[in-house]
Amino acid sequence: MKPHPSIAFIELSNTAAGIYCADAMVKRSPIALLKSGTVSRGKYLVLIGGSVAAVDEAYREGLQVAGEDCLDAMILPDVHPQVYAAMLGAEKASSAEALGIAECASLSANIEAADRAVKGAGVEILEMRMGEAYDGKGYTLFNGKLEEVEIAMEIAGEFFRQKSCPSHLRIIPRLHEALARQIRGSLRFHASETLHLSDGEQDVTG
Repeated sequence: MKPHPSIAFIELSNTAAGIYCADAMVKRSPIALLKSGTVSRGKYLVLIGGSVAAVDEAYREGLQVAGEDCLDAMILPDVHPQVYAAMLGAEKASSAEALGIAECASLSANIEAADRAVKGAGVEILEMRMGEAYDGKGYTLFNGKLEEVEIAMEIAGEFFRQKSCPSHLRIIPRLHEALARQIRGSLRFHASETLHLSDGEQDVTG
């Protein structure tokens, strides 16, 4: 379940424009300000949710006041529940055979690609990174049967190409258990767990 049927997201180039934009949006229509704030490279992100009509009205207002300070933006009138949860920080443990990684310079494009992928393939979203401590870029980790992950990556890749957005996509058919454990903890190098393989060698140093 998702509290709001529709979401909109605006990615801005600076904090001044971001706060101004968020204020204009919440004043324009009765929406929920789900998240807003700064991430790497000086970006300011605004995420809103609500009814389709209210979100659309606020989104249009946000785009108008943002002007050239808007780096990218997207609106999802029927956001997938997994995308909604992942954008708010929900994470899941790897439970199936294959892992798909979709990374994009545009956070907005990353979100929309994830929504299309999870609607078009039988995959789960493990994590969605939203620019923090990651050079302002975004990525989504998908988990599922190999054939489903392949479909999800094809959908995401096609969307990135349509948007002319620099991206990187990879599929790992059988993720090693040690790496699966690390992904369940954190992908950040200094936060990763030190793990030992069966032959006694260390495979990751945190």
